[in-house]
Amino acid sequence: MQKLFIFCLLLLPFFGFSQKKLEVFFDFNKDVPNSDSQIKIDKWLTENKNAEIVKLAGYCDSVDNSEYNKDLAMRRINSMLSLFKNNKISIAEKIELKPFGKDFNYSKIQSDNRKVEVFYTIPKEQEVIHNEKQTLPNKPDEVKKEDGTAKTYKENDFESENREALVLEEKATLAAKFKKAREGDIIRINNINFYFNSEKVMEQSIPLLNELLKIMLDNPKLRIEIHGHICCNPNPNDTKLSYRRALAVLKYLTGHSIEIGRLAFKGFGSSDPIYKVPERNEKERIANRRVEILIVSKK
Repeated sequence: MQKLFIFCLLLLPFFGFSQKKLEVFFDFNKDVPNSDSQIKIDKWLTENKNAEIVKLAGYCDSVDNSEYNKDLAMRRINSMLSLFKNNKISIAEKIELKPFGKDFNYSKIQSDNRKVEVFYTIPKEQEVIHNEKQTLPNKPDEVKKEDGTAKTYKENDFESENREALVLEEKATLAAKFKKAREGDIIRINNINFYFNSEKVMEQSIPLLNELLKIMLDNPKLRIEIHGHICCNPNPNDTKLSYRRALAVLKYLTGHSIEIGRLAFKGFGSSDPIYKVPERNEKERIANRRVEILIVSKK
């Protein structure tokens, strides 16, 4: 029966459907999505009203025994199932519900294991309409620059760039850069970027944060200094936001078991931009609001 289900899923693209996956994360020992994932789900619900859920796979971290974890994974699945039903999202008649206890490949990052994978389909014609809508340029918006003054530009100037591809490409080479670097070297992480006028990391940049965490876990003697940078502000002495951005990265690492003694942080404001301030477009603004890593010690 399971083989038949898998075979049917493989045939879906030929019948006008495209299967996709959404990952929803949970806090330790919780069966409701964490705050970041709730934001992600709200956005998904708005953009995928015609989706049909075909499979839910639940996972837990390595704490506790397999029986308890499998029960928790199932509770997480049921939580998502109720959420979709309450929001009138279609559920496949023969939906597959698969809870895992300890019988899967664990990530070294425990928080990555506390999740539900949501597999869903969207009619091909609906997907085309959605994609065309996403690529339409926004009207210019009046926004505040990071120094508080007004600036008009298109918020989606950089959306046409494939950020996820850039992140994955950089993620694949980041460990090699750290291995090659010497004490005193600075490693620029181009795609740990932040939302405008905020220390909140862009969702597409999370895989790079996870890769930085993995590098720190794999190299327990490595000590680093995190450097925060901002865009748009012509006053190089205004460093508050850049400090908060560097601190946000530090808190992410310490929140995942990296000792505070291995970390330091600084904010440089807009004193060392990649692109000259004022920037010409959103691509340049995103590049300037970045993080760099100084190698303090490797021994």
